[in-house]
Amino acid sequence: MQTAKEVLEFAKANNVEFFDFRFTDIKGTWHHVSFYKDAVDEDKFKGIPFDGSSIPYWQSIDQSDMLLIPDPTTAFLDPFTARPTLIVICDVYDIYKDQPYEKCPRSIAKKALKYAEEAGIADTAFFGPENEFFIFDNVIIRDEMNGQGYEVDTTEGVWNRDHKPRGEIDEINIGHRPNAKEGYFPVPPVDSMMDLRSEIVTVLEQVGLEPNVSHHEVGQAQGEIGIKFGTLVEAGDKVQKLKYVVKMVAHQHGKTATFMPKPLYGDNGNGMHTHQSLWKDGKNLFAGDEYEGLSKLAMNYIAGVLHHAPALAAFTNASTNSYKRLQPGFEAPNILTYSAQNRSAAVRIPYVHEPKAKRIEVRFPDSSSNPYLAFTAMMMAGLDGIKKDMDPGASIEQDLFELTIEEIEAKGIKTMPATFREAMDKLRADSDFLRQGDVFTELFLDTYRAMKFEKEIIPFEGRPHPFEFIISYSC
Repeated sequence: MQTAKEVLEFAKANNVEFFDFRFTDIKGTWHHVSFYKDAVDEDKFKGIPFDGSSIPYWQSIDQSDMLLIPDPTTAFLDPFTARPTLIVICDVYDIYKDQPYEKCPRSIAKKALKYAEEAGIADTAFFGPENEFFIFDNVIIRDEMNGQGYEVDTTEGVWNRDHKPRGEIDEINIGHRPNAKEGYFPVPPVDSMMDLRSEIVTVLEQVGLEPNVSHHEVGQAQGEIGIKFGTLVEAGDKVQKLKYVVKMVAHQHGKTATFMPKPLYGDNGNGMHTHQSLWKDGKNLFAGDEYEGLSKLAMNYIAGVLHHAPALAAFTNASTNSYKRLQPGFEAPNILTYSAQNRSAAVRIPYVHEPKAKRIEVRFPDSSSNPYLAFTAMMMAGLDGIKKDMDPGASIEQDLFELTIEEIEAKGIKTMPATFREAMDKLRADSDFLRQGDVFTELFLDTYRAMKFEKEIIPFEGRPHPFEFIISYSC
């Protein structure tokens, strides 16, 4: 569907009763407003008024009126609602400046592609994220003045070896479960989520995505479902749809899904490895005759990503929890180098059969990021590397996970920030590449920093941690 008229015809043919218009805030959260079918006509697609001051860190109360601009190409039937409902993804428009809203993540992604075109570099950017997730049976969170704590549970957890599962009194412990860091590709019954993932795959197809692979991941109760790549904006839309479907299918089965980077101590975390390439006039610009069949432009792109990675982390690893995943020992690539097929490097060049599939895989991002902002920031870093003819240096082929911190420093290799605060400080010092083409405005960057410090970093740093009681209570 390309037009509002086509969407309305589709809705009528499918007996749609409600239209659900969705948009993404700075953090990456989906918001929505629903209209009954009789209230939606072609004019509705020209703009839907809403209160921008009620979205965190958006408009002030005196300039709160904003417009949602539905994108007809994104319409799909919601597979979960009791009444037939059609979802349409929207951009946000600033009526005061008469332009796309500078804090709308989807609009920022569109500006980035326009910048790449105007710079004469590329007219298309493809992104293929791989979003890992956990599906737990229960989650308990406590956040009080006198106590901080959490507990997640899954029948796959090794901590349940000597417990009866929660539920009926006559249930038994089946005994089949993966050990910590040993959950990659087991068959059932060790893989207890096969049928659940299969259901997710079928629903993903219903909402217009193209799933291709489904498997148990390394962690206990961890899974991954691969979907076909898309253009810069499409990829962001696809992540939002994927996360919605995974969470809702789990919810319908009385379980809870999370894309949180590091919910389990002592096991692997959730990443969002992101494949990417630039194209122009139907040609893959990353294919060439340099390292592993890459072009010089691709090498420049890699150099830009690696050079700006500490600042990029503020968008690609956008939570305090992200940096627990990036600690050594859990296959999280925090070492800023590149290599062919080497999953311990921050940037990997996957093996492919033909030049048109040539791409790079950036492995440090995770799903706590806003996908539109993460993909856009990575592309802006790569474009900066191209414009400045940056050199990524020599590849490193050895297992980087075996190196000590001292050995990494001796080789002159940079690493990802150790904390979210450090990443935000790096962003403050290195953001010029993001402001090119007015893609990320100064207002947006200031707002993003304020939001992350006020709502996440400072509150996190101010709370006592249970482990601190172990090491400090008897001081």
